[in-house]
Amino acid sequence: MMIVRWLGHACFYCEGEGVRLLTDPFDPRVGYPIPDVEPDVVTVSHDHYDHNAVSVLKGHPGVLKSPGVHRVCGLEVEGFSVFHDEAGGALRGKNIIFAWKMDGLRLCHLGDLGHLLEEATVKGIGRVDVLMVPVGGVYTIDAAGALKVVEQLKPRLILPMHYRTPHLTFDLGPLDDFTRHFERVRREKVWQGTAESLPPEQEVVVLDYIQ
Repeated sequence: MMIVRWLGHACFYCEGEGVRLLTDPFDPRVGYPIPDVEPDVVTVSHDHYDHNAVSVLKGHPGVLKSPGVHRVCGLEVEGFSVFHDEAGGALRGKNIIFAWKMDGLRLCHLGDLGHLLEEATVKGIGRVDVLMVPVGGVYTIDAAGALKVVEQLKPRLILPMHYRTPHLTFDLGPLDDFTRHFERVRREKVWQGTAESLPPEQEVVVLDYIQ
């Protein structure tokens, strides 16, 4: 049984196959409570304080922050080099998309993606069951861009991230700009499931960051 918790911003805690993977940890300046978890593996999409704060975490996780294929704790995690903006990285640098398989599910975390995906990247990522996608704009793709990336990757389950909330200390676009385009939207404290329990049609699950 796969368990996914959203800890705020672009930080998710994914647990399956006896492995705990955390994405994009943030430091206290972001405004959310610091994650009280001890992951085995941490992915860092880029070197900004709201995504790379590995030092705030418990334990000594394996840290992945480069493109290519990584094998750690029994997982194969692949990183794809993209950009943080629409200007080939000239404004905000590079970004890494991470994709991995856990408990029979293919998960993909887009980090601070700033543009639509090239066909080669879409092909490289392959099948996506669960997609963690930024929707708040300003520093990433906005809601309209996120919709287009969803069309490119065709995930079964969509977990929005990187949008305005009461805890966030800087302004991003609202979640509703994205979710209002979908018929199937539900809210959960955590997401639990298997490949067999994925929704028959594409669905958005809005997770609660207050744990």
